[in-house]
Amino acid sequence: MLCKKNKIAYKSSYKTAKNPGKHYNPLFIYGKTGLGKSHLLHAIKNFIKKKNKNLKVICINSEYFVRKMVKSLRNNSIEKFKKNYRSASILLIDDIQFFSNKQRSQEELFHIFNNLIEKKKQIVLTSDCYPTKLKGIKNKLKSRLDSGLSVSIKPPKKNTRIKILIKKSTEKNIQLPYKIAQYIAKKLKSNIRELEGAINKIHANSILNPNTIIDIKFIKKILKDLFNTKIKKITIKKIQKTVANYYNVKISDIVSKKRSKLIVLSRQISMSLIKKLTKNSLKEIGYYFNQKTHTTVIYSCQKINKLLHSNLKIKKDYIYLLKKLS
Repeated sequence: MLCKKNKIAYKSSYKTAKNPGKHYNPLFIYGKTGLGKSHLLHAIKNFIKKKNKNLKVICINSEYFVRKMVKSLRNNSIEKFKKNYRSASILLIDDIQFFSNKQRSQEELFHIFNNLIEKKKQIVLTSDCYPTKLKGIKNKLKSRLDSGLSVSIKPPKKNTRIKILIKKSTEKNIQLPYKIAQYIAKKLKSNIRELEGAINKIHANSILNPNTIIDIKFIKKILKDLFNTKIKKITIKKIQKTVANYYNVKISDIVSKKRSKLIVLSRQISMSLIKKLTKNSLKEIGYYFNQKTHTTVIYSCQKINKLLHSNLKIKKDYIYLLKKLS
């Protein structure tokens, strides 16, 4: 069931698990949510533990690391914390992007990282983006993260999505016609998790209505919300790109500290549209604009709201962008 473009991620993970510390160190796996990064990380852990029962394998997510470190600082047990991680034979950390802006945790991870690499102990990390594109991470830590092999996991192609749907439906004793699998695969393109969600919905409805024929009409009805969510999904980056293209400015300028009139307008309209069209918090919105504060986001939204009542040109621009995005 392996997608061709993900073979590098699979092969490098297998090679790392087979001979930890010998080949790619660190191994950095990145990709969007729901593509199997965590699954691959745990597969590496399980393979190593099965073959080398005496090795100390630590597999955690970033939030757990930060939480335990803060607790150890409060309890004056930071040395015990350090010793635990520095004595690992293999350290696997999921979702490294959550270290963003956590300076103390980054500093400790940096020293743990150096210590393990010097001892030729294996490190594997996952993230939602390439190491150097991580926001709120110190450059010296980025450099360490990117010093080994970085491999991406991409969304599966249509044929792979069809195979996944057929396999998952067979596991749940659902007779899913190939044409129906094709239809669902065409609609759901982002990740494996949503394909599993679709099969779970079909399974639940099949149990409640055992005599139901699984046809297009049935699928449209029970997966309506899932399909509509995918169609209407609007992201911060999509809004930034749409506004940048409309005003003929760069996205990098919109998220920068530049103060030219056009860039400031583009930035404020972007923030206003994001607040209106997404469920992101003010803090999250600010994060995508070079870590601006929530008060800056509030000010921008209020500013645009006033201009919509006093400036016809900006009102027309705003309505056009709103319609285009919606």
